[in-house]
Amino acid sequence: MTTSPPDAATHRDMTARSPTQSEVIMTQLVLPQHTNALGTAFGGQVLSWVDIAAGVCAGRHARAVCVTASFDEVHFKLPIHHGDVVNIQAIVTWTGRSSMEVRIRVDREQIDGQRQRALEAFATFVCVDSSGKPQPIAALELLTDDHRACHARAAQRRAKRLQNRTR
Repeated sequence: MTTSPPDAATHRDMTARSPTQSEVIMTQLVLPQHTNALGTAFGGQVLSWVDIAAGVCAGRHARAVCVTASFDEVHFKLPIHHGDVVNIQAIVTWTGRSSMEVRIRVDREQIDGQRQRALEAFATFVCVDSSGKPQPIAALELLTDDHRACHARAAQRRAKRLQNRTR
């Protein structure tokens, strides 16, 4: 009798993890191929970087493959220019059974070292197995007042998302 190897998801460490354990800091340099005719970064290029950073963050937390389920409203607050450095921070703010919210902040850094927030977004990721079925994830361990405050705001955003989805 042969048996299949156990699903890797059943052997993952499900110990609660703090947001800092899965935090991602990613840096990109805006090159000519990333810009439009005005010399500013294509929004789609920035969103691609954002999705990658958030996906890595979600995968670190779940210790498994996670897929993008949704992005909340995304507002570009400032243009990012050719030659700017883009600093992207992604951190888990809320977890459910198989999904999580990731906050992504994008700062532009100009050559003089000045940093300004260019974008903030929230994305929902779902942990999945090799056939695409949702899998359980570890809980979020809230160690600081900031973690608890971010989690409370994330729970409010989740309630709003669910309300909008039922409309």
